[in-house]
Amino acid sequence: MSTAGKVSYVGLVKNGIFGENPIFRLAISLCPSVAVTNTLKGGLLMGVAVFFVQTLSNVSISLLRNFIHPRIRLPAFIFIIAMWVTVINLLLEAYAYSVYQQVGLYLELIVAFAIILARAELFASKNKVIPSFFDGVGMGIGFLFALLAVSFFRELLGSGSLFGYQIVNAKPVLLFVLPAGGFFVMGLLMGFFNWIDMKFFGGQGASGAAH
Repeated sequence: MSTAGKVSYVGLVKNGIFGENPIFRLAISLCPSVAVTNTLKGGLLMGVAVFFVQTLSNVSISLLRNFIHPRIRLPAFIFIIAMWVTVINLLLEAYAYSVYQQVGLYLELIVAFAIILARAELFASKNKVIPSFFDGVGMGIGFLFALLAVSFFRELLGSGSLFGYQIVNAKPVLLFVLPAGGFFVMGLLMGFFNWIDMKFFGGQGASGAAH
């Protein structure tokens, strides 16, 4: 059922950032997120790539929703997502090659990110273009925000630097640049995020105030 008449566009964006944040609330796509968040640069690049893929996929699937047969909708969604991943991949390889080399392998995995396929199935395929666009923007920003938060603490605590520039002269805690440290930081931020939700939004998420 379409939700465009029930939720404002601002509410859709807030829902992606707070109410249904892909990492801190839904806890999906955690493994590839941990893989790229040992540096702030890697987290930023992956977050921006996911933002564009999520938004463009939502818009494309919404535009084509009446032409996609229900029996082949999932392969069709994956094809559309893969198309936009390929476009973003080629652009980054052409214009940001040095950074692309660090996370290029993981960019290709965006095709299998559960959050992108989930929004295609649950929202974009059932709603018009403009609501789908704002839903994609909200989910994309929420994912980007989560990656930046995790990578900020991991690089600062694990390497004593941010964007490769040394910030702390003290001996870093190398655990934080390892996958175990990534899951540890992510778990702490999830708990903090949920505490904020319980304290200020009564456990209903920021989107609850937007309905």
